Amino acid sequence: MRLSNYYMPTLREDPQDAETQSHKLLVRGAFIRKTSSGVYSYLPLGMKVVNKIEDIVRKSMEKYDSIEISTSVLQSKEIWEKSGRWQNFGPEMFKIKDRHDREFCLGPTAEEQFTSLIKDELNSYKQLPLNLYQIVSKFRDEKRPRFGINRSRDFIMKDAYSFDIDTKGLKKSYQKMWDAYVEVFDNLDLDYKIVEGDSGSMGGNISHEFIALAETGEGEIFYTENSNYAATDESAKFFLDIDDKEKEKDIELVETKDAKTIEEVSKFLNVSENKCAKAVDLLVKGEPLLVIVPGDRELNMAKLISYLKVPEHEIEMMDDYTIRKVTGAEPGFTGPKDLKEDIRVIVDKSITRYKNLVIGANKTDHHYINANYERDFKAEVAADLLKAKEGDLSADGKEKLQIARGIEVGNIFQLGTKYSESLEAYFLDENGKQKPFVMGSYGIGITRSISAVIEQHYDENGIIWPTKIAPFEAWITLVNKNKEEQKNLAEKIYQKLLDEGIEVILDDRKERAGVKFNDRDLVGVPYRITVGKDAKDDIVEFSKRSDMENLKISSDEAIEKIISSIKDDLCK
Repeated sequence: MRLSNYYMPTLREDPQDAETQSHKLLVRGAFIRKTSSGVYSYLPLGMKVVNKIEDIVRKSMEKYDSIEISTSVLQSKEIWEKSGRWQNFGPEMFKIKDRHDREFCLGPTAEEQFTSLIKDELNSYKQLPLNLYQIVSKFRDEKRPRFGINRSRDFIMKDAYSFDIDTKGLKKSYQKMWDAYVEVFDNLDLDYKIVEGDSGSMGGNISHEFIALAETGEGEIFYTENSNYAATDESAKFFLDIDDKEKEKDIELVETKDAKTIEEVSKFLNVSENKCAKAVDLLVKGEPLLVIVPGDRELNMAKLISYLKVPEHEIEMMDDYTIRKVTGAEPGFTGPKDLKEDIRVIVDKSITRYKNLVIGANKTDHHYINANYERDFKAEVAADLLKAKEGDLSADGKEKLQIARGIEVGNIFQLGTKYSESLEAYFLDENGKQKPFVMGSYGIGITRSISAVIEQHYDENGIIWPTKIAPFEAWITLVNKNKEEQKNLAEKIYQKLLDEGIEVILDDRKERAGVKFNDRDLVGVPYRITVGKDAKDDIVEFSKRSDMENLKISSDEAIEKIISSIKDDLCK
């Protein structure tokens, strides 16, 4: 491809709304353009990268026995109502009506769609196991789109769904997809961790996420240095060391005038924050709920959502008026004892182990001291509702948890029979008995993976693409196209590389050399040849984008270096 005939509108300045390097470089490098909030178009360079990542994914999926199909992004309300997710999925779902007033959504995921597709086609255990996948656009009405294509409203995703006879079969399918994903992300040259995930609205009890490590990642993961434990911040488990041997003291109501926050109460009463119970005042589907956690910890909303089995959008914080109405006190004095109304109270299990707690008295400017669970107050007990913190002990108490940020590029779920039962998708087993399919769900963010790769592969000059997904493999810079010897040598090199099957671009534009070099570094093609003043002697400059050290060699040597280097890269 000659750059004089190509569409590559690079920019010198960063876009004003860009927060991450990947967003800045994708826009400046002419890979994407924003069309509206959270919606992007892919320019020619961007499409080449997308296509290469899709090809890598396809090869691994087919190697591990998944078959490609394509379903419509337009999905009927009916199948989502059957699964119970039409309302539960929440405001992120784009909902539309056709001219006949029938309701549809733009698919944010496709569990219902795939289950409906196979339910009347698969009817015997002899047809199982089966794994189907697609690579299509997904749509989610993100409340706050950010980080460019990393969190957008329209994104390309590979999603796959396995159908098995039983849980044993599901585990085999799950492992296959695990292995396929390892192969994909290794081929993308990503530094990543596989972590325990939160199944959320997807259903099932077991899930894992593939997290590409990046300082600008919006998600946090917790891991231990010397074991295989790693989990998202939504699901991380840890050991809380609590002295539960302390002798119980008599409960006492004390005045704590103007002390509302945990920090203020702790200081006022000279009691450590972990022994000051924190009340989180919530409304769940419009009904009041108090959640009690230790004062030095934060409530983990993902764990609470999993425990309550309600969608996130149906949980909100109480306003001050509701707090006064429910507790009879000003905000800041809520507790599990002497509530004005009979409302649901949930305590984290750790609260039941602490002795002599400080709790809100539901009376303005007052708290109870020396409150003990069971003796002084009772509530519904949840096993774990707490956020982990860096430095916490691992669940086995042997190591301290470390924290890292990352971008979720893949996820795998053991769904079980949630969707097959709700959508009445059954098969006949070897005894002629009707059974629901046991399902798994597996996703890879194609466009999100682009962001992740760039966050790990860039410098102050631009992107440094791994060869396997670079938009071009080689870049020839013709310094002065008006010089016949330069032009002829550049054309000769260009043609030889094309003949060898190398994806090469020739910068033959009528631009200053500095502009050409800046664009070359910004776009980040891995191997470069510069044809300049030494062309008359058949000498060119060869360099790799990763080290940018120029080597003066003959054109034939440069061509051979590029061919052998690319061959080595593609075989890794």
